[in-house]
Amino acid sequence: MGADRLIDKEERRLLEKLIGGDADSFTTLYYRYGHRLHAHLLRMVKSEEIAREIFQDVFMKIWEQRKRLDPEKSFGAFVYRIAENKVYDHFRKLAREKRMSDDLALESATSHTDTENELVYQENYRLLHNGIGMLPPIRQQVYLLCKIEGRSYEEIAILLGISTATVNDHIVKANRYLKNYLSKHSDILLGWFVWLWL
Repeated sequence: MGADRLIDKEERRLLEKLIGGDADSFTTLYYRYGHRLHAHLLRMVKSEEIAREIFQDVFMKIWEQRKRLDPEKSFGAFVYRIAENKVYDHFRKLAREKRMSDDLALESATSHTDTENELVYQENYRLLHNGIGMLPPIRQQVYLLCKIEGRSYEEIAILLGISTATVNDHIVKANRYLKNYLSKHSDILLGWFVWLWL
């Protein structure tokens, strides 16, 4: 029991220093929980690459939101809760992308009856993704969080540490840019893209 108290006091001290922006405390906590957390993520997602990506996201979020930490509460429980939420987000994104892929297949089967139309469809899809890739990094991130991950403006604002008005501004400007980009690069802009993305 005494050892537990010592560990709790040490963790509390590290958290208090981390809240103040101490990078060494962050590094200590990173290595203290890193191995077990990575193993836990790997069991959940069954992919080394995805586990590593989520692992890095978890600690990036902790650093970005360190001022919100409560040194009186278990850091381990907090870390695992963030990690599991990110895993659930990952699986929700996969499900959303599968639905989108299924919709694409259905649209292709019902609306495009020959090779020429199919090529037009694929070209528009490629152009859309090229256009998204040309957005400024923060605008691209906001756009994908909204359109791919389906997050609300409030969620995006909290995640990125910006206001909902700024989120809205990025979405409006991204839509304007993408519509302009697609209209300049494609003779046929499929209504499906406008409805789904813009």
